[in-house]
Amino acid sequence: MNGLFITFEGPEGAGKTTILNMLKNYNFGREVVFTREPGGIHIAEKIREVILDKNHTEMDARTEALLYAAARRQHLVEKVIPALKDGKIVICDRFIDSSLAYQGYARGLGIDEVLSINEFAINGVMPDLTLYFDIDPEVGLKRIADSEIREVNRLDLEKYSFHVKVQEGYQKVIERFQDRIIKVQADQPVNVVFEEVNKILAQYICD
Repeated sequence: MNGLFITFEGPEGAGKTTILNMLKNYNFGREVVFTREPGGIHIAEKIREVILDKNHTEMDARTEALLYAAARRQHLVEKVIPALKDGKIVICDRFIDSSLAYQGYARGLGIDEVLSINEFAINGVMPDLTLYFDIDPEVGLKRIADSEIREVNRLDLEKYSFHVKVQEGYQKVIERFQDRIIKVQADQPVNVVFEEVNKILAQYICD
């Protein structure tokens, strides 16, 4: 595969989806596929509906982790891998690091255990570059509360302590995969964050 696989990560309200949408007007000099997890294709979007439904409060943590992995697998084989084989740039809103931080650390399943589930799902396909949008959980949750367009999902409704653990989990993930993860300070004005992301992507793609 001669394409580039780039992922955006971060806690709730970090603004990564906003930046990703802004990048759709940016000229990368190569064809770019923008997508998201869970979702991106029909089957994975159906699984997304199950995972994020606010009424599914009884969902077991292992069930949640397995559903994410299943959606990830289908998304990879149906959309991501074909695009990479065609030499395209794939920019994905969330990937494996989300599972490690949310289910592995914040849910207490264990980062290594969730990594094992996902290694089976992804079969060696890892991002070439990951941008982590870092923001204080309190600031991120306030953004969600103040937004008139963002739909609140099941994870948004978790206790504040859960979101703190998500951020802690991401720090563990960054330490483990520091060779591919670049941190972006996401509590800056959106135009400042956008310019910083542009600079990182332009440098990486050109190299």
